[in-house]
Amino acid sequence: MIAKLEETSLDPINLQGGWPSPFLHPNKLLQDAAKAVLSNENTNVSALMYGPELGSKQLRESLATWLSELYQPASGRIAFNRIAISNGASGYLAQILQKFTDSSYTRRIWMVEPTYFLACPIFHDAGFEGRLRGIPEDTEGIDLEYLEVAMAAVEVGESWRDNTGTKTPGGGYHKLYRHVIYAVPTFSNPSAKTMSLARRIGLIKLARKYDALVVTDDVYDVLRWPEDETVDQKSLGRIPPRLVDIDRELDGATEWGNAASNGSFSKIVAPGIRVGWCEAMPAFTNAMGTIGSTGSGGCHGHFASTLIEHIISNGSLPTYLEEVLIPTYRKRYYKMINAIKEYLFPLGVQMDMGKAYTGGPDDTSPGVAGGFFLYLHFPDTLPPVSHIAKVSKENYALTFAHGAMFAVRGDAGSVERATTSFGEGARLCWAWNNEDILVEGVHRLASVIKDVMINPPSKLV
Repeated sequence: MIAKLEETSLDPINLQGGWPSPFLHPNKLLQDAAKAVLSNENTNVSALMYGPELGSKQLRESLATWLSELYQPASGRIAFNRIAISNGASGYLAQILQKFTDSSYTRRIWMVEPTYFLACPIFHDAGFEGRLRGIPEDTEGIDLEYLEVAMAAVEVGESWRDNTGTKTPGGGYHKLYRHVIYAVPTFSNPSAKTMSLARRIGLIKLARKYDALVVTDDVYDVLRWPEDETVDQKSLGRIPPRLVDIDRELDGATEWGNAASNGSFSKIVAPGIRVGWCEAMPAFTNAMGTIGSTGSGGCHGHFASTLIEHIISNGSLPTYLEEVLIPTYRKRYYKMINAIKEYLFPLGVQMDMGKAYTGGPDDTSPGVAGGFFLYLHFPDTLPPVSHIAKVSKENYALTFAHGAMFAVRGDAGSVERATTSFGEGARLCWAWNNEDILVEGVHRLASVIKDVMINPPSKLV
């Protein structure tokens, strides 16, 4: 019989939550920033008043400079009028839907699968329940051929063309998109895959063809390190261009654009800070400042954003990322990977994080790892992953996110595809726990797998 939790008294280990470690929060930086902002008569009044709808100009300018240095866009430096300050990627996704979609006009929400499952309720809240559709990914990311066939079928098969929606220009809605595509292109949550450059370019072209808005969560991009632990961090190539960079670079860009990049300080500072940013075409950004709740209450998270501005402009945030956060996550990643190779690979478990990203045929930079997650695939000979997760939690005090959670809600096709692909896998997070606990968690997972091999569901009492 499998040992019960009350008999083993194991300390719980959570490899499911996609949370940054609280022991890594830059408390001292934020304390110093708060003191500096509140002790200065030139900043304390503005910091504690209603903020400008799009956020303070100082932070927008600081972000434009920082992002330009990080991404080095081919189309040139980023202008501050492309950037709006948000209360995080999730909250701003809801606001984007509020401003640029209409559930009586916007046809579908397309989500790369396996998908970030907590995004589904945000689309439901906007009136799209039953109209979310999953798009499979392969080793290079989103399957563009599948997406185009599906989008074309919606346009032809349903009587949308005469429907202009209920939101009007007179009401402040000067642009509505026919489709929305949601993706995490770099170090995707949950698959950890990075979309290839060709797919990124193709996705923007497809979005333009079908009047779609591509909303990307670009929240993990800066958390990167060499895949090979013997390689120096400084040898990394450029960060992959965001979809919003490609939309600006390619000929034929429209006034409103077809991409919006959601960034957040939740993963690189602390989630409770509730500050993020969104970059898009200036017209798109300006329209976001006219949302009713923003017009009434000003920039969401305004006071916290003044602290963020301080630690960006004085250089302490970039230093913290380079000297503390990235080295720590890098060590944790290698520990987990090595433990998986030692304990899980011999049991037939496989790991697939997609094809290595390359910036082109002349790119000789080393392979890159990063983000928060990796994705495992269990052998077909094992019981369903839902059973493995149950045994793991109840009998080994180990929690992980299993594949069925990442199907697109309300899409029968996505649920069906999950049964033969990502659904029989698991997402593990290395960000929350220290190295020893990560190794112990993987070791416990190996014990779980051995137990379910010996005691399949039919044999359990």
